[in-house]
Amino acid sequence: MMVKDSVFGLKGNIVYSKTPKQLEICENSYLVCEKNLVKGVYQELPEEYKKIPVEDYGDCLIIPGLVDLHIHAPQYTFRGLGMDMELLDWLETNTFPEEAKYKNLEYARMAYQIFVDNLRKGATTRACIFATVHRQATLLLMDLLEGSGLHTMVGKVNMDRNCPDYLREETEESASETVEWMKDIQHNKYKKTQAILTPRFIPSCTDELMEKLKMIQMRYQTPVQSHLSENYGEISWVQELCPESEFYGDAYDQFGLFGVDCKTVMAHCVHSDAREIARIKENGVFIAHCPESNMNLASGVAPIRTFLDEGLHVGLGSDVAGGTTENLFTAMAHAVQASKLRWRLKDDSLKPLTASEVFYMATKGGGEFFGKVGSFEPGYELDAVILDDSRLVHPQEINVQQRLERLIYFSDDREVYAKYVAGEKLF
Repeated sequence: MMVKDSVFGLKGNIVYSKTPKQLEICENSYLVCEKNLVKGVYQELPEEYKKIPVEDYGDCLIIPGLVDLHIHAPQYTFRGLGMDMELLDWLETNTFPEEAKYKNLEYARMAYQIFVDNLRKGATTRACIFATVHRQATLLLMDLLEGSGLHTMVGKVNMDRNCPDYLREETEESASETVEWMKDIQHNKYKKTQAILTPRFIPSCTDELMEKLKMIQMRYQTPVQSHLSENYGEISWVQELCPESEFYGDAYDQFGLFGVDCKTVMAHCVHSDAREIARIKENGVFIAHCPESNMNLASGVAPIRTFLDEGLHVGLGSDVAGGTTENLFTAMAHAVQASKLRWRLKDDSLKPLTASEVFYMATKGGGEFFGKVGSFEPGYELDAVILDDSRLVHPQEINVQQRLERLIYFSDDREVYAKYVAGEKLF
């Protein structure tokens, strides 16, 4: 369903972030959208908007749509399996055999439809998504996402080493298939679905392939997504493969695939050292914090307090299937819980994250990767989720902020009453 009026309003209890530290709470207020952009939030409608159509959502909460900066669509099928393994063993045992199945388009369609349907039902409005090495299956995923109304960036994965033969592409093949994929995308003229260049991670991509991917990135001006400093074994492996690199992130940066002239998001950064953090900041790289995955695969807990204090761009990722759910409210809760464990067990100088900080990360923090997204400040694209928390009964009076805090811990798609993406009403 699409809102046909170029100007319309939403009424309810409006909650959004301008900064990580403070929630903006406007009870029983109006959110006005004009030509898909937020005009403002008002206690009473200004005179020029008195006659616009208004959707009155009563006592519901109206929040910005949530942004998932890191999720693997083909892994959705095996959520919750293999959680007793660490990253590299988990990849070999679960991930690679499952991703190989997407060569079969019938299987890919069935699996991806489940993923897209569930993503659409939840509070996520934007996402950065890994597909597989298979060009046709990746295009199929993009077709399904385009039809969903969500705004996404999708990547055909590149791997030409250190993966099973049944998934490994030759270097020239990986590059040429990526170029053909880019051409296909231009032909299909997607409006809501973008390409994002996706070297899986340094261990799976030769120097020659990385050089070719940089040329593709420059030619098509695509953003980049990958993994960074997730696991100690992975970091040691990168040091062996790239001995001239100062640190893991430098291995990407040597090929121009680490921010600066290409918008880049790196998942995890659990064990980034001071040199890497400084380069992330200098290059404007976004960090996708994936707390549940980092706990499930025994990778550790990223120092998010440090990243926020340094002013880095930090958002949240569900990282399915390292994470078990695409529900970003759950990711918010895990981010708080993980930060408390890090504070208690590893470094008591880094205070735990607050509800307002993880809400910011899930909205404006991650949304900035897509532009002016994730807030209700004037000029932002209108992504909005209406939450009906009436099933979460309670005997006491609680305020709007407390209701939001409860939703972080209890909410799933049952609370998602309505959803707007870039000014269009999905349901």
